[in-house]
Amino acid sequence: MNKLKCSFWALASVFCLTLLGTWRSQAQGLKVDESAPVKNLKVLSEESDGKGHITRVVQYSKGNIRVTETIFITKGPSIRELALPIKADTLIKNLLEIVVSKSSYRVGLYYRKRLIRSYKAVFGPNPRLNKIMEGDRNTPEGMFTITNKNPGSKYTKFMGLSYPNDSAYQRFNKLKAAGKIPSTARIGGDVGIHGIWKGGDDMIEMGVGWTDGCVALKNKDIEELFSLVGVGTRVTIKR
Repeated sequence: MNKLKCSFWALASVFCLTLLGTWRSQAQGLKVDESAPVKNLKVLSEESDGKGHITRVVQYSKGNIRVTETIFITKGPSIRELALPIKADTLIKNLLEIVVSKSSYRVGLYYRKRLIRSYKAVFGPNPRLNKIMEGDRNTPEGMFTITNKNPGSKYTKFMGLSYPNDSAYQRFNKLKAAGKIPSTARIGGDVGIHGIWKGGDDMIEMGVGWTDGCVALKNKDIEELFSLVGVGTRVTIKR
């Protein structure tokens, strides 16, 4: 009888350990896969304060979980959609400048300090935060240049930025020395301006923060911007 009891408890223990292991695997499976495509996007609510500032709550599937995200969009300084005809071959490239406003979810293209294009844009899940280190999914703030252009990116087109630059390294090293980030942290890189997967323009329209810190545009917009600017074009990213 005692042997029978021991056998029962042994089997029960194995069952519990197996169940615990299964539960842990399922729990680990709930971690957001940052590279997974976003699907089933819908707006849960949207409010405006009457001054152009919008608070929007969206929900979508990313990997194997359902994500709810609150988006705060601040009205930009008189930015509107511009569709004036532009001849790319007549533009003087070094007179072009890109200005990214994270709070208004906009990318503006300036020529001779005049706004000639304005595009809707999205960033990482916390656009109000400056990039600190690799993996934080934040979009860096500051002054950069376009360092390379990839016409065959999986996100339609990709324009790499000069991050990390000297000021980013200084900030990163200061935070690490102060113990505010792990000693093993890396500064990160591969930040750029790119498009989105086919059929994903709704993500840009709604302001969903799906990137890992890059600036994402609608595909028709990245196609145009890519054709207008070149390596060396100045890019200012501000909150």
